[in-house]
Amino acid sequence: MNLKEFAGRLGLSQTTVSRALSGYPEVKKATRERVLKAAAELGYRPNTSALGLATGRVGTIGIVFRGGGDFGPHTSEFMGGLGSRLQQADVDILLSTVDSREAELATYRRLAASKRVDAVILHSPAVDDPRIALLTDLRLPFVLHGRTETAGNFAFLDIDNYGAIRQATDLLTALGHRRIALVNGHRGYTFTEHRQDGYAAALGARGIGIDPNLLGNGDFTDEMGFRLMQGFLAQENRPTAVLAGSMMSALGAMRAIRSAGMTVGEHISLIAHDDVFPYLSPENLIPTLTTTRSSIRAAGTRIAEMVLDLLQGTPAADLNEVWPVELVMRNSTAPPAG
Repeated sequence: MNLKEFAGRLGLSQTTVSRALSGYPEVKKATRERVLKAAAELGYRPNTSALGLATGRVGTIGIVFRGGGDFGPHTSEFMGGLGSRLQQADVDILLSTVDSREAELATYRRLAASKRVDAVILHSPAVDDPRIALLTDLRLPFVLHGRTETAGNFAFLDIDNYGAIRQATDLLTALGHRRIALVNGHRGYTFTEHRQDGYAAALGARGIGIDPNLLGNGDFTDEMGFRLMQGFLAQENRPTAVLAGSMMSALGAMRAIRSAGMTVGEHISLIAHDDVFPYLSPENLIPTLTTTRSSIRAAGTRIAEMVLDLLQGTPAADLNEVWPVELVMRNSTAPPAG
């Protein structure tokens, strides 16, 4: 059954049926429900090309990744949540890979000119992010995973990175720790700066200054966590506690601590941020790991819902969310040894 035949059975125009199936807000609720019910009963699925002609949409969302550093367990979990929710709405994902920021910006220009996507998902925002102004000028709808200080009216979802690290640092200082290392992301990204700000605020509240030798930045990988932790342990005045920005870097830190003949939770306390990977549970580690917790798959699911809402007419200003982060106490944190 094609769109013309389906619309004829309902006594509606093809445009009205297409807009009802796409969730346009100007279609009356009763009409939309009637169309959706009939589509389910008759097994009707719209032809993408015909639907695009009627609605001006192509049923595809774009996302651009830069370099190998953008791929990993965080990406796969986020894409799992995003893709599953978009699939329910019969929306596809167009994924592009590039090698530089300039190539990424060029990709957005090409996507806007070719009208191959209805919207894009931005990730890993910088404090000053040129993509915001570009997409606004291109009038290409987007949802940002994270936040930026770049001006604009746009939809975003972030977690409270500042609050997460402040809570974790407060816990460690309350236990008596004064030498606390931070394994963080690359400088310039908003989440990295928010986490360091939370760390600095918690230390400052206890009258503790920041020691640059206790700050480490890099990719959230086991290898980076291992190397940064080795460097911390090699210092004459080594840290008594460590904050790891991800479960992956925490694994590397734990490996370095064990290699140095020390025990997590006894000689060095450790707190990690847990993105809730199904194959890596902090409760199954030895010792069980104290974490700040927020599911990156849930974030992908919610961002899919937000981009669908945006395309259905919800104002971007109504799609601004910052999720709180839970601190989960386990056995990897204790007062300083001795």
